[in-house]
Amino acid sequence: QVQLVESGGGLVQPGGSLRLSCAADRDIFAYFLMRWYRQAPGKQRELVARVRSDGSTYYVDSVKGRFTISRDDAKKTVDLQMGSLKPEDTAVYYCNAFDTRLTANYWGQGTQVTVSS
Repeated sequence: QVQLVESGGGLVQPGGSLRLSCAADRDIFAYFLMRWYRQAPGKQRELVARVRSDGSTYYVDSVKGRFTISRDDAKKTVDLQMGSLKPEDTAVYYCNAFDTRLTANYWGQGTQVTVSS
């Protein structure tokens, strides 16, 4: 079991930046995929970014070049640096840890990001 706590959400103007952080309550081992998802009102939850323990990353097309995901296994944290934010980035953002050995998903409680002038 992994408890995840997100922080860093809030209200930002279009073009602005935010940094989301996710802290785990136990060690994040190499076999964990760490991901950020988001869910906008009336829409399905979508994968935004993923980082493996070797540092390889994946981004959904809509955030490429604007968002950067990073993980620090020693600190048990995963961050999402978001830049050039757009109103369509407005959503609840969720941190996710996927245990590839147990095929188990763990979720944070979510943090609201609102991009509006």
